[in-house]
Amino acid sequence: MQLICDHINKSFNEKKVLQDVSITFEKGKIYGLLGRNGAGKTTLFNCISKELPMDSGSCYLKDQDRVRQIDESDIGFVFSTPVLPDFLTGYEFIKFYMEANAAYIHDARSIDEYFDLVKIDETDRHRLIKEYSHGMKNKVQMLCFIIAKPLVVLLDEPLTSFDVVVALEMKNLLRQMRQEHILIFSTHVLQLATDLCDEIVILHNGSLQTLDEETMHSPNFEAEIVEILKDEPHA
Repeated sequence: MQLICDHINKSFNEKKVLQDVSITFEKGKIYGLLGRNGAGKTTLFNCISKELPMDSGSCYLKDQDRVRQIDESDIGFVFSTPVLPDFLTGYEFIKFYMEANAAYIHDARSIDEYFDLVKIDETDRHRLIKEYSHGMKNKVQMLCFIIAKPLVVLLDEPLTSFDVVVALEMKNLLRQMRQEHILIFSTHVLQLATDLCDEIVILHNGSLQTLDEETMHSPNFEAEIVEILKDEPHA
């Protein structure tokens, strides 16, 4: 399965954020999307997920010779700032989510088994979400795509709020899941990108540039990335 972005353009007033962006993402890999703050990483995610209309271009899924449009159930979006109902407990929310998405869930695991997967303690499962730390909210958010198993998972800076132990747990979980998904990971943390990702693409001045494997594993990797990005205005 492939996610194909074909000549995407997106502007806000006079500012061209995405300029003729074309790239193919493949199932079974974790992609790191690097770029400075304001470069357009979230805009690209919003165009892929149809949260924002493109000015021109398209995104579609291709499986061997079969091409189809992206459906709502195909996309899982993990936001940098979790959007969750604070008036529910973690357990109540996951129960509601599973019932609302029953048509897409083909896994026999129980609610507690899902919580075990992301290592949320039993007492915390029954606390109100408004009492959760930012990292715990991100864990609950990530549980949603683990449960629904969308083909494409867009992760918008999701690990920056985790402590060292939880971040390692989440990285290992993503590595385990890569075979079933197209995972695209937005970040500006270079070490995180090299630790977690199979391929790295850079969003720079509205265009995408794919790094070759030699550059990714070069001892001068960080210096080369800075050289590419330094002339772009920081937003």
